[in-house]
Amino acid sequence: MFTTANQYFMDTITKRIQVIDVVRGIIMALMALDHTRDYFHIDAMTQDPTNMATTTPLLFFTRWITHYCAPTFVFLSGTSIYLQSLRKTKKELAWFLFTRGLWLVIAELTIVGFGWSFDPFFRFFFLQVMWAIGCSMIILSGLIFFNYWVLAVAGVVITLTHNLMDYTFISDPEMRTALNVFLITDFKVYSLLGTKIMIAYAVLPWTGIMLLGYAAGHWYNTKVYTPVQRRKFLVTTGCALIGLFIILRLVNSYGDFKPWQHQASEVYTFMSFLNVTKYPPSLMYACMTLGPALLLLAVLEPVHSRFTTIMNTFGRVPFFYYLLHVYVIHFLCVGLYFIEGFTFNDLFTKPMAFGFRPEEGFGLPLGYIYPLWILVLILCYYPSRWYDNYKSIHNKWWLGYI
Repeated sequence: MFTTANQYFMDTITKRIQVIDVVRGIIMALMALDHTRDYFHIDAMTQDPTNMATTTPLLFFTRWITHYCAPTFVFLSGTSIYLQSLRKTKKELAWFLFTRGLWLVIAELTIVGFGWSFDPFFRFFFLQVMWAIGCSMIILSGLIFFNYWVLAVAGVVITLTHNLMDYTFISDPEMRTALNVFLITDFKVYSLLGTKIMIAYAVLPWTGIMLLGYAAGHWYNTKVYTPVQRRKFLVTTGCALIGLFIILRLVNSYGDFKPWQHQASEVYTFMSFLNVTKYPPSLMYACMTLGPALLLLAVLEPVHSRFTTIMNTFGRVPFFYYLLHVYVIHFLCVGLYFIEGFTFNDLFTKPMAFGFRPEEGFGLPLGYIYPLWILVLILCYYPSRWYDNYKSIHNKWWLGYI
């Protein structure tokens, strides 16, 4: 009897961990699609895929589907932090969050940034999701000492209210710069000590999403909830978020500073309806992405297949995979750069979005992006599987940071 109960407990833990990693792996695979498009699509640097006047449905949805990546990634980071809180003291967890958050910020400025730019002089910093997760972890390292409900309520309040800034005009340039780092994000490029910095991910809204993930992690506490109860909460909350998105979008007022508009066709009107703001993540954006993510967590929990096994591998080594896929995509881009007839001299004479990625006259039609994306996933899978196996049989402190 004891053995059966213990086995059930272990099976529940395994399923819980697997479904979180599977969903994380899925959204990270989608992340590679967006980054492959950035480096290889011929219009990636000259055309906004969400511009209703110039986009096509295929291009729009190629970009739109990847909107699910960052919020789900950050949300599940919060969920993982809650699960760690079940086996670590608050002091231990706070130190881990602070040091890992600091490491992610440093990595964004060094090895991740170089992977994006291939610029050994680091003349441009583009602060993205690792920056947001790192800063959020640092903030959470202090908040973790508060009661669970304080963090849960803080996540809800931040997500619900930060769009109030849409109605606020800040005239003081220094104040706006500070707010841009933490809240607004208008993609302004800043100059500092001879380098340029673009902050794509404002910290506070993403911290709010991480706190929501932390709150949802409570549902994975097997001492409190059964799998059936957990899936009920996930489905109910997911449907509620999708419903809130639809209501807010129909009202077309609060929750996103970019209202939808009727277009020349029903398809484009629908696209406009879905075209919410990611920078910073608006309330509507959070509802639109996190709602389906919760449903996916509920649906995939009992599923075990070859597909979920592959996605589980990606999801178990998120930082390793993230770093790897950036370098794989960029090295493939270098190959296409020379295949298309560009030379080293062009690096100094033509405008470059990234190293070996000319802004104009370079790239492939959208139809080629999808097979290239699959190639990237294949090239990333085997090293990710090797590293996952390495982590599973080695108990070294630094493995928790990579």
